[in-house]
Amino acid sequence: MIRIVEAKAHDDYTVSLVFEDGVRGIVDLSHLKDKGLFHAWSDRTFFLSPQLGDDGALRWGEDIEICPDALYLRVTGKNPEDLFSIPITETTHV
Repeated sequence: MIRIVEAKAHDDYTVSLVFEDGVRGIVDLSHLKDKGLFHAWSDRTFFLSPQLGDDGALRWGEDIEICPDALYLRVTGKNPEDLFSIPITETTHV
């Protein structure tokens, strides 16, 4: 899992991120703003105060957490296969 080491939220519902490997970028989260739990972001003060979890995830309070891997993929434009090597095993059905 890739960890976020710095995060700063902005008024336009974007977040500037720095990952442990030095990758930096901005992710637009505005499409989530009024959906489900993310409705809490209607309070801009709340949105502007993200925290980093012990696992490197981006969090707002107890209920909202965004996986750092997903954010890293958005920043870098990579695919999951680029980050995670999952061995493919062949199975034989009898």
